[in-house]
Amino acid sequence: MSLNAMKRKLSNAAAASPSKKQCLAAFRPNKIATPEAAAAVDANPPLPLLLKAVQDVGSKSPRDSVVFWMRMGDLRISDNRGLSLASTRARKDGVPLVALFLFSPQDYIAHDRGARRIDFTLRNLALIRQDLAKLNIPLHTITESSRRAVPQTIASFLQDEMNASAVYANIEYEVDELRRDISICEILKAKEISSIFVHDKCRFHSRIVEPGVAVKKDNTSYAVYTPYQKVWLSQLNGNIPHFLENCPKPHPNEDSVRKSTRFGPLFDTAVPESLPGFELDKANRAKMEQVWPAGESAALQVLQRFLSTKARSCQLGAVDPLADGAVEGKGRNRITVYDAERDRADRDTTSRVISARACVRATLSPDDPDKMPGPKVKVDGGRTTGVGRWVQELAWRDFYVSVLTGFPRVSMGRPFLEKYADVVWEGPSLEGAYKEKDEDAPAPADLKTAEENIEKWKAGKTGVPIVDAAMRCVNEMGWVHNRMRMISAMFLVKDLMVDWRVGEKYFMENLIDGDLASNNGGWQWSASTGVDPCPYFRIFNPYTQSQKADPTGDFIRHWVPELGGIRGPGKYCPLHVSRHSHDPLDLHNPSASAADKLGYPRPVIKHEEGRERALRRFKNPGSV
Repeated sequence: MSLNAMKRKLSNAAAASPSKKQCLAAFRPNKIATPEAAAAVDANPPLPLLLKAVQDVGSKSPRDSVVFWMRMGDLRISDNRGLSLASTRARKDGVPLVALFLFSPQDYIAHDRGARRIDFTLRNLALIRQDLAKLNIPLHTITESSRRAVPQTIASFLQDEMNASAVYANIEYEVDELRRDISICEILKAKEISSIFVHDKCRFHSRIVEPGVAVKKDNTSYAVYTPYQKVWLSQLNGNIPHFLENCPKPHPNEDSVRKSTRFGPLFDTAVPESLPGFELDKANRAKMEQVWPAGESAALQVLQRFLSTKARSCQLGAVDPLADGAVEGKGRNRITVYDAERDRADRDTTSRVISARACVRATLSPDDPDKMPGPKVKVDGGRTTGVGRWVQELAWRDFYVSVLTGFPRVSMGRPFLEKYADVVWEGPSLEGAYKEKDEDAPAPADLKTAEENIEKWKAGKTGVPIVDAAMRCVNEMGWVHNRMRMISAMFLVKDLMVDWRVGEKYFMENLIDGDLASNNGGWQWSASTGVDPCPYFRIFNPYTQSQKADPTGDFIRHWVPELGGIRGPGKYCPLHVSRHSHDPLDLHNPSASAADKLGYPRPVIKHEEGRERALRRFKNPGSV
């Protein structure tokens, strides 16, 4: 394929053509595997197969370049293991380093990637392109419309366009991506091109201890967090230089690379402002730019503020995380109080996103996250400090990746606990989700009610204040506190008895930090179908959870303005509600009459009724 042909595939169009949109709309990937297919993958997981396929084959003839294939999970130049290794190889071989990013819209659909996540990726890539150009390293972008063609497209670019001796990339752990990379290794072996895939992921998908390290004595993956976390912390503290390695930035290419007929034109590749089928409207894009600033510098500033400044009530909601007014708070900064306030949605106590290795290094050296700790320093992963609790949350991310690679069925739409595969859900049946008998099919009226409830849940109009506040936060901000994710997820799957995969999909489509491993793990925990799950008989009461997670009511008042005038149970009566009313004005659970007067919907279901139904159906999967 000529360079002009490759250019025709560059994703630098800001507007979608109807044909591309139609092709995307027609793409319907199989989201839910059969039990047999899932069991077969569990028996022969693809990660070990990829690690065996990875090889430095060496070339019998001189080559012209080394290529680093950047993926959505490693959008940074600093502390990027694959990029650093690729740069070292290029310098050793005396050839230029080329960075590549391939857009695969069908993969984004298959993994429920939303427009917000794609927009964030594009904004980061634009900055990365500028930073790499300062090092005379081109960032080339390609769009491949067919996900099945990705291996051959990559191979053609490496051999025909770049005459590359090797390609480096950081591993993506989903089944489809692992299979894709295995295929690429096989193709490249025949072409005598080395394929080096390494453990490392950064922003949003940060990993500290790679899969396969914190495992049982028989080398199988843990399915329970607590023993996993103990081994994880032991491994981490036993080899801090390896796990917290701060990988060097890439070396610059020679100036002459810009004059090369092979490499010079790559510097003209533009990063598109949007991808066909994944466009954000102007207002949404502006909001995401404000709430989620792109670039490594912004990410480091967010981390530094989390480590050193006090929480601010003005930071509640969709606001700039780097807004003026941050106050230093020794002894009362956000990480110090994280242990006590981590589950508070009405507090600005969360760190949002950053490279996990940098996060852990920063707990050891707050003033310089890039500094490697001394040989006697140990990471705090205990339960009694803010730092320790925060590090445990980072370990949860690694745990769910370990689950994803050790039990790949979970990335194939299957429940980890197959015994719950036949639980009867309300609403339309998801194709292949479970065996539905004709006599179990819901009546049209029941189906209509379930579908309406799903839409009310998505819109934040269920009549349950804490659930509605959480969902409205998701819809506007593209993010919500983890405790709010748990409460809203539990309400959907237990109170409304809706298939957890419906919620999993909606979160992935709307959360800017959507990650298959963590998102799936969280939803299956709430649905009692996953690893180390909440027992099916433990069902959150959304009203008591609301009092615990939002005791001041500030989170609800911010996101549910209909209830903004309520200052507490019966403490204040808004002017537009009769002061002689006997309705208890409970912010967390307003009465029907109070809700009507305030213009707030009544609950779509009584919690007691939903709880009884869930207990019955989970106790006897397949029954209604």
